[in-house]
Amino acid sequence: MRPAKHRMNWLAPLLAAPLLLLAQWAHAQSAGEVEFSRGVGFAQTPGEAPRTLGKGLPLRQGDRLTTSEGASAIIKLQDGTRMTVRPNSELVLQQYHFRENAPDNGMLMQLVRGGFRAVTGLISKSSPNAARVQTSTATIGIRGTDFDARLCTGDCASESSRIADSARPNAVQASAKLVNSQGEVYATDAAGQRRRLVDGGSVYPGDVVETVRGAQGVLAFRDDTRVTLGSQTRFRLDNFVYDDKNAEEGRFLASILRGSIRAFTGLIAKANNRNVGFSTATATIGIRGTGFDVTCTGPCAGEPGDPNSGLTLWTWLGSIEVGPSGQTALQVLQAGQGLFIPPSGAMIPISNEPGTPLPRPDTVNLPPKLFAETDVSDASEGLFVFVRDGHIEIATIGEVLHLGRGEAGFAGLQGETLRPNFIPKFIDFDRIPLPNSRNPLLTSILNESGVKSGQVCK
Repeated sequence: MRPAKHRMNWLAPLLAAPLLLLAQWAHAQSAGEVEFSRGVGFAQTPGEAPRTLGKGLPLRQGDRLTTSEGASAIIKLQDGTRMTVRPNSELVLQQYHFRENAPDNGMLMQLVRGGFRAVTGLISKSSPNAARVQTSTATIGIRGTDFDARLCTGDCASESSRIADSARPNAVQASAKLVNSQGEVYATDAAGQRRRLVDGGSVYPGDVVETVRGAQGVLAFRDDTRVTLGSQTRFRLDNFVYDDKNAEEGRFLASILRGSIRAFTGLIAKANNRNVGFSTATATIGIRGTGFDVTCTGPCAGEPGDPNSGLTLWTWLGSIEVGPSGQTALQVLQAGQGLFIPPSGAMIPISNEPGTPLPRPDTVNLPPKLFAETDVSDASEGLFVFVRDGHIEIATIGEVLHLGRGEAGFAGLQGETLRPNFIPKFIDFDRIPLPNSRNPLLTSILNESGVKSGQVCK
């Protein structure tokens, strides 16, 4: 027989294993906690009794959160996501897994009724498909976002009818949206904040869009300009102003910092081509209603490189005028003509079109409703979403709608997705505190008293 000491050594791992598994299970089930609650609300784990919502109440994967008339709750999840669950709402934390720097983090929620206001955390920023909210009408794909969602029956129309203020236009603020992308594409704003772009992602003035090795994508602009970005390209949108009712006053200025693009100019160039221009470190490119290619390497990109590198231009539609840095003479290139500018600054004509694997941007099919708006009543039944910042995808069985900063969208009971002409008043003037409100109780009381707290989504 083994000595007692050896028996204990042998049994110890077996005795510890169930305790370890139990601890791991408990940790895996933990999702977050309640930060604030007002009124009557409950959290219920399947198979257990309901727990009253209150500050500090732990939340677990699988919990069903419900709020009654006049009640609300703010929850904080482990990845930093914060959500205000609105009155008369039901939200299920179906799946939740978060470990810092883990590759398999994910969040899946189900909005059964009512609505919420959310500021999402690390999970939605780590992967484009890691965070989703399912409803009976559509699925919301979250791309690192600050947004509201409401499932409306007759209650939303009733709220809007009590608001005297006028509805604001639901204008698309984005200059362009990314389509037909392959590989990883990123955008860095003027403040230095970097974000991952996926199809439907918005680009704004001041953004630098960058593709990694092997990646590419098409930027579709509101004036129908299209720019295909090649591998390892850096493209900066310096200025974009466009009103479809006054295109001649529009402006489109961009810089090609590195890599290759294929550009097809749109309505601004057709109305006033002097207001459209592309620049590199070694030359500026004027537009005359055009399709053209640019490859910028080495000194052209402001970097040391092979003496054979430089700026290569080719025009395949219309014409462009090229002004090398430090020179006053302009070189005009008609369709079927090209130019190479080496580090010396000489302008060397090209008669053969340079090969490129990139598609001509004018041949790329754009998804429907990329910028289109239509009439949607606040009394419509279905899912309404408003994005304060970031990128939201609303997907039904047959359609997908992408929303950027300042945009509202709708998914109807028949599977249609629409961008309303106006932001719904019941969202724009929502009195329920935002999840990052410093004093949600005071905000609630002030709003109910008719005192504007500045916490509306404007």
